[in-house]
Amino acid sequence: MSTELPPTTATAAATVTDGPDNQTPTKNSRVKLKLEDINWDHSFVRELPGDPLTDITSREVLHACYSRVSPSAEVENPQLVVWSESVADILDLDPKEFERPDFPYLFSGASPLEGGLSYAQCYGGHQFGVWADQLGDGRAITLGELTNSKSQRWELQLKGAGKTPYSRFADGLAVLRSSIREFLCSEAMHSLGIPTTRALCLVTTGKLVSRDMFYDGNPKDEPGAIVCRVAQSFLRFGSFQIHAKRGKEDLEIVKTLADYTIKYHFPHIESMNKSDSLSFSTGEGNNDVVDLTSNKYAAWLVEVAERTASLIAKWQGVGFTHGVLNTDNMSVLGLTIDYGPFGFLDAFDPSFTPNTTDLPGRRYCFAEQPDIGSWNIGQFGLALSTAQLINKKELNYALERYGSKFMDEYQAIMTKKVGLSRYNKELIGELLNNMAVDKVDYTNFFRLLSNIKADSDVLDKDLLVPLKAALLDIGRERKEAWTNWVKRYRAELSSSGVSDEDRKVSMNSVNPKYVLRNYLCQSAIDMAEQGDFEEVRRLLKVMEKPFDDQPGMERYARLPPAWAYRPGVCMLSCSS
Repeated sequence: MSTELPPTTATAAATVTDGPDNQTPTKNSRVKLKLEDINWDHSFVRELPGDPLTDITSREVLHACYSRVSPSAEVENPQLVVWSESVADILDLDPKEFERPDFPYLFSGASPLEGGLSYAQCYGGHQFGVWADQLGDGRAITLGELTNSKSQRWELQLKGAGKTPYSRFADGLAVLRSSIREFLCSEAMHSLGIPTTRALCLVTTGKLVSRDMFYDGNPKDEPGAIVCRVAQSFLRFGSFQIHAKRGKEDLEIVKTLADYTIKYHFPHIESMNKSDSLSFSTGEGNNDVVDLTSNKYAAWLVEVAERTASLIAKWQGVGFTHGVLNTDNMSVLGLTIDYGPFGFLDAFDPSFTPNTTDLPGRRYCFAEQPDIGSWNIGQFGLALSTAQLINKKELNYALERYGSKFMDEYQAIMTKKVGLSRYNKELIGELLNNMAVDKVDYTNFFRLLSNIKADSDVLDKDLLVPLKAALLDIGRERKEAWTNWVKRYRAELSSSGVSDEDRKVSMNSVNPKYVLRNYLCQSAIDMAEQGDFEEVRRLLKVMEKPFDDQPGMERYARLPPAWAYRPGVCMLSCSS
């Protein structure tokens, strides 16, 4: 298969310079393109070493960052289920393109996109703390890279499009159930202000796929589907680890890949110079100074560490648990990536894990996510160290910066969530402890908390009235504990000098009313598996405005019903 690149007018240095939370062009600046007019610029394939073989046989792929492969999932009358208007805006796509009769064929991979260049990425990873060697895109196939009218670089990737050399014993396919979850959560997280990969569209294949959902020897046929994921890059920690682990011959690939990543996704690091004065004491001695301007790889590692810390702090703020924080599921851009058995907290339980595979040790439970992020940064840093791009002192400094960045971000987020003007460790710590004891709904409680008034006289017996809907079935002793906390909380609010009205507006801008609870996903999935996609589309619209009250949509903020606690709803396996 030829690796000749289609013509492009984009420069090799075209890149994204603004942050992940500010990348949707305004409607006035949108350039409406047909799919045939996409400005492709396949830098990954052009500049990095590729697999010389073109077959899709499961095998070890050596000395390569990718394998050229085409989508191969069988389709029969594929249908477009849902698409994201905001992602179409980013890509400058004309909304009318989604009405094309051939659109489901193009985005199921059955028909090639004109000018595209498809491949699967090679990477490895630590899974549950154990090195798993080569993993790679086993069912994800990149269609190509494009640059939009703002010179931002975006990669289109089909998940569930067929086998690749990295599929191992799997079929390379995906089912409607998991595809709906990935599509909706990608868009929901973006609307919450959390860096994430995005989702352009979801199509059904018209074919059935066999899945053993609980790994119990009872597979069943489910509708097949394919999600088109969108990100500036799908590079992971494991993209670097795999080459560092393979010994001397592949160490140069670590450097080549790092240079590529910095050039296209961290261009400001390339332009650093001594005048930037980015020298920091490690606190280990008078001469122990880390100068980030003298080593771009160390500066890059620090930025990846800080982006990751900021991301996980945001997860903790909204009660999101990823579920599978293996190093191959960690984005070097600091994006939430790979939505498998994720879950938002319902009842507050720091030990909550949505992944049945994680149950024995709860390595990836909600409370452990910050520490796992640090461990994963350590493994990523070791890959750079093995390639002699950074030294031990620089790695330790990056880990130190991870810790301080996480605490700064997390404390700022929690301070905003409770409407205080400064962080109060004791007050917030006691609040979280009370919530855990009484298994209080995480999302609903913080939304209700903005109803507490500081500038009015309230009898002790009425202090908990604004929180009544969240404090369910608590006895006298627990009511007393909560009443005492609210008294201290009101005293702290009174000293802030912020009016109740202003504080409520501020708190409601950071405490969502709506999050993508697993039972909401399951309701949409149940209808979609019967051929009715309206609930998927409605749920997307609700999750696009999570902080708004949205009159008439209150049912999407309700506590989970009893059926939501059955396996396969509140907890899932990695099988999809």
